[in-house]
Amino acid sequence: MRTLLYADRRGDGNREYQRNHHQRSLPFRVQSHGGRVSIPLLQVNDLKKHFPVRSGFAALGIGPKRWVYAVDGVSFDIGRAETLALVGESGCGKSTVGRAILRLFDITAGQVVLDGRRIDNLSAGALRPLRRRVQVVFQDPFASLNPRMRVRDIIAEPIRNFRLAKSSADLDARVGPLMDKVGLARDAVKRWPHEFSGGQRQRIGIARALAAEPDLIVCDEAVSALDVSVKAQIVNLLQDLQLDLGLALLFISHDLAIVEHMTHRVAVMYLGKIVELAPKRNIFSGPKHPYTHALLSAAPVPEPGAVRQRIILKGDVPSPINPPKGCRFHTRCPYAFERCRTEEPQLRLIGSTHLAACHLHDLPAAQNPMAS
Repeated sequence: MRTLLYADRRGDGNREYQRNHHQRSLPFRVQSHGGRVSIPLLQVNDLKKHFPVRSGFAALGIGPKRWVYAVDGVSFDIGRAETLALVGESGCGKSTVGRAILRLFDITAGQVVLDGRRIDNLSAGALRPLRRRVQVVFQDPFASLNPRMRVRDIIAEPIRNFRLAKSSADLDARVGPLMDKVGLARDAVKRWPHEFSGGQRQRIGIARALAAEPDLIVCDEAVSALDVSVKAQIVNLLQDLQLDLGLALLFISHDLAIVEHMTHRVAVMYLGKIVELAPKRNIFSGPKHPYTHALLSAAPVPEPGAVRQRIILKGDVPSPINPPKGCRFHTRCPYAFERCRTEEPQLRLIGSTHLAACHLHDLPAAQNPMAS
């Protein structure tokens, strides 16, 4: 609520910031399939979201205005019926990307394009009919459900909001099959959210998202608050729904085992930027960025006695208020050299489908530890 209010009360300092960080008009990226041009369902081009610092001297208007560079130039696309996983440490900006796509707040710069149409610059009225095409499943299944509404009303709310039902009977005819789809008994619609387990609540959240008949669902850490066995059930449910309904998923997670199980492509974020993006098999079998390599080495292996080489990164993640110059990972990278400290690497192709932002790939193969 406070964020939305702030978006409508921009002061002189924010107008000056917008002049210095204006939105760029970026070209659409298209894919060719046998001579046919196919526009991805979702395109995110150079997305930026910077939050003003509202504490300390900055809150008193003393000294220069400071910003948290939560997301600072993120680009990717998602095709129809595709799952893209967005992974990284806590605080890297992955949830902010999801909320920016959902237009839960205004973005600072860049473009969000849904099925060939920009939605980041639409007014609330123009955006409303498009909101049903992008829905969300939140991390906390209890906090995201209204405790004063019965399950029927929770699931029916988007149906009413988008006027998808012609009558009360039609609404009930839609709610029942949604309960079936997520594996809940139809008579449970009369119960309250507190009467369900965590996994059942998340199923209700998924049913609510499906009620709007979306094309894309943003799963923001949708299984991280659940037990292991329940987590597997929810992941399998999402996969089944994707196959049945042709859904696209943006799966935001820090659980690499889940990501490896259910995604098609993986984007790795570090300190507000994507450092690597590739098909799942490429990421897990041959990462091309040192941070991705370290991240994979930290994932637990379900084999007692298995030998693996852990990569222990030195130091802490730098502050997004004052990110390092050059490569943002160079302060912790075991392979950093002088160029990494002065020049920011761009996300570029390494092979046919693998993107990485790392200067190591400009070195001869014999000197590049990430070449293999």
